[in-house]
Amino acid sequence: MIFSLLMMSLALAEPPKMVALPAGNYRPLYMNKNSPQTFVGAFSIDITPVTNAQYLKFVTNNPRWQPQQIPSIFAEAQYLQHWQQNQTAKQPSQGQLNSPVVNVSWFAAQAYCQSLNKSLPTVAQWERVASASATQPNGSLEKSYNQRILQWYSRPSSKQLPEVGTNPANYWGAQDLHGLIWEWTEDFNSALVSGESRGDSDINQKLFCAAGAQGAADPSDYAAFMRFGFRSSLQAKYTLPNLGFRCAKSKE
Repeated sequence: MIFSLLMMSLALAEPPKMVALPAGNYRPLYMNKNSPQTFVGAFSIDITPVTNAQYLKFVTNNPRWQPQQIPSIFAEAQYLQHWQQNQTAKQPSQGQLNSPVVNVSWFAAQAYCQSLNKSLPTVAQWERVASASATQPNGSLEKSYNQRILQWYSRPSSKQLPEVGTNPANYWGAQDLHGLIWEWTEDFNSALVSGESRGDSDINQKLFCAAGAQGAADPSDYAAFMRFGFRSSLQAKYTLPNLGFRCAKSKE
C-alpha cells in the first residue's frame, strides 16, 4: 500500500505549470478608481496551487522540512497535521495527493519555491493575476466577479479540499485563485494591521487571508476589508488548514 501510494505521488509530483504575464499596470481592487495604478514587472506564476504530492516530493528530498525535523520557529505544531503517520514519516493519503497542500508556514512555502529557483509571489504579482476575470484583466469591471468571491464566505468549509484545477481558468490562464484556499505571498506583512486573526470567533477561524484578493473597491465591500485585515495579521510561522501557496518567478 505504501509503495503504491509512493508511486502515485511521484506521478503527480511534477511542479505546476506556469503562465506568463507581461509587465503592466493594475489597480488594486481596494483602491479608488481614481488612484494611481501599480506597476508590476513581467513574471510567471504557477497555474494552480502546490499540491500535497508535490510537497511530499519536496520534504522527501529535503528532510529538514519534514514535520519531525522542522524547528518550531519555522512552523507551528499544526504543520502538515492533515498528513497521516506511517512507519517512518508523515505523508498525505491517496485522496489528498492532488489537493492543495495546506498547514504550511511561510518559511516552508518559501523554501519549496526556492528549491525550484522560484519564490512566493509578491502581493502585487498575486493581486495582478487574481484581479482578472475569465474574460478580461480587470475583473472589477464585472459585477458578477466580486459576487462570486463573496459567495465563498457563505459556503461551509469541506473536510476534504477539492483537487486543484477544479475552477475555470481566468484571463491569464491561472486557476483556483478564489474559492479553494488562501495563499501565502512573499511580502504578506507589507501592510500592517494590528490584531490577532485567530480565536476571536468561529467565523474568524474560517476566514484566513494571505493573498485572498483584496476586492474592496468601495466601503460597502465588507468581505474585502475582512480579507485585508486577516491577511495583515498573519505571522510567518502560522500553519492554517485553509492556507497554502503557489510559486512565481520574475522575468530577469
